[in-house]
Amino acid sequence: MPPSTLAALAQLGADLAVARLRRKESLKTWAKRLGVSVPTLLRLEAGEPSVSLGVLATALWLTGRDSALGKLAAPKDDRGALELDIRQAETLGKERVRATAHAKIKRAAQRRSQKLDTIRPHEPQTPGSKP
Repeated sequence: MPPSTLAALAQLGADLAVARLRRKESLKTWAKRLGVSVPTLLRLEAGEPSVSLGVLATALWLTGRDSALGKLAAPKDDRGALELDIRQAETLGKERVRATAHAKIKRAAQRRSQKLDTIRPHEPQTPGSKP
């Protein structure tokens, strides 16, 4: 796991411990409210990544912060995907420009060919020759 992620989990765990202490809840009482054992609560507050997401979500709910969960991976804030979307849009735009230019060149060549066909004098037909 990246060090920055481990640091964020450690900070989250510490913040949850502070939230518990500010509410004057004991480890035993808070663990019971979370539906976990005291050792699991201690692992959560230590920021250990092996603690389940459900336990974390419940702890956030107990502190009134669970609404933030729905925003953590919001597509509108996903910079990696947004950058990929932009690169794909740029590539698509370039492909369309090339396709349009190719189509214009092809149409111009067809028009030139048609003009040449109309400009060329028709050879007079001799009697008895087939057109």
